Amino acid sequence: MLLKNGKIINPQNNFEDISDIRIENKNIIEIEKNLLPKENEELIDLTGKIIVPGLIDIHCHLREPGFNSKETIKTGIESAINGGYTAICPMANTNPQTDNAATLSYIKQKAKEVSEIGFYPICAVTKGLSGEKIVNVSELIANGAIAFSDDGKPVENMHLLREALKYINSHNSIIISHSEDSSLANGGVINEGKISTQLGLKGIPSITESLAIARELEVVRNINGRYHFAHVSTKRSVELIRQAKKEGLKVTAETAPHYFSLSEEDITNYEAKYKVNPPLRTKKDVEAIIEGLQDGTIDVIATDHAPHTVHEKQLPIQNAPMGIAGFETALGITLTYLVHNNNLSLIEAIKKLTYNPASILNIENQGNIAIGKEANLTVIDLNEKWIVNASQFKSKCRISPFDGFKLKGKAKLTIIKGKIYNIG
Repeated sequence: MLLKNGKIINPQNNFEDISDIRIENKNIIEIEKNLLPKENEELIDLTGKIIVPGLIDIHCHLREPGFNSKETIKTGIESAINGGYTAICPMANTNPQTDNAATLSYIKQKAKEVSEIGFYPICAVTKGLSGEKIVNVSELIANGAIAFSDDGKPVENMHLLREALKYINSHNSIIISHSEDSSLANGGVINEGKISTQLGLKGIPSITESLAIARELEVVRNINGRYHFAHVSTKRSVELIRQAKKEGLKVTAETAPHYFSLSEEDITNYEAKYKVNPPLRTKKDVEAIIEGLQDGTIDVIATDHAPHTVHEKQLPIQNAPMGIAGFETALGITLTYLVHNNNLSLIEAIKKLTYNPASILNIENQGNIAIGKEANLTVIDLNEKWIVNASQFKSKCRISPFDGFKLKGKAKLTIIKGKIYNIG
């Protein structure tokens, strides 16, 4: 295969130039201008398009096993590919949970049956996500665990978290934290503020997140550990992580597209399509998230793809589960709200979607475009205008807060190990 005339953007070495890429046997073998096609070689003209390392999502939920009505590994992977992703890292809160080698092997085999997408499972920190007993870290790493998280639930026992962090770091792995004080969240529905008051809904105060981050940072400081914060959503959280980085703590952080594009003020009725955890925050929080992306406090843009059935998301917001589909809108939201709005350079946005997540989780063969590397690439039309139509998602979850949004910028091809997937 020969990719001609595309503009390569490679954050690993800040390379930006129009060039050709030749692929053979799943690998990139040449990167050069004006390459001539060989006999029987597929030629793809990418004039006007950009070629970036394949998008990587280090925070998603595929629901299988146990919740196949919400999503399956197959539909989740198809949704990810349709969003331009060549690698995904599913969380452990399935049933049974991914806290043992048998379940880990099962989901890896199911993924392999669907495609050769980079599939890097995140295993639980504690058995059964109970917060009580640490999993067998060495066994899970030996069977392919890329990181550890009780996401969906916080680890609130600081003694256990400290021991788990030492144990997991000693295996050159990392904890991804769902930072939340559950006593403060306490059954809340949306952000605590004027909108929750107007709608008569129980609120979740922003301190629910920042208080948890503050105490976890003290644990990280105490043992000089390496730690990653998931779905950062508040101004104070950004400030705490920024200060921790200035002090030399080995912490990284992610946010999700809905936290820099939506706020609590978008919730004008009781529609559950806006219900996520953590909840949509204030406009000042949105501004702080963008500032955190700009100055490097926030390293990664992850989807937190958390699908539910249409029936569940059509319930009143008080009764519906938290979570939205994220794979198929993440790139478009990032390009529209960050790049085209001049909040972030294109190369920095791509870096947070590719190179940074690969670096944080030590994911090989992803996040870079180089000779000898696997051809895991995403081809993007930076200027294509399109309207989100959730009814056409590959995900089973076809309700989205972005349904009907007009976006600019779209993935056109996902290339995984040299195999092309056309995007609908």
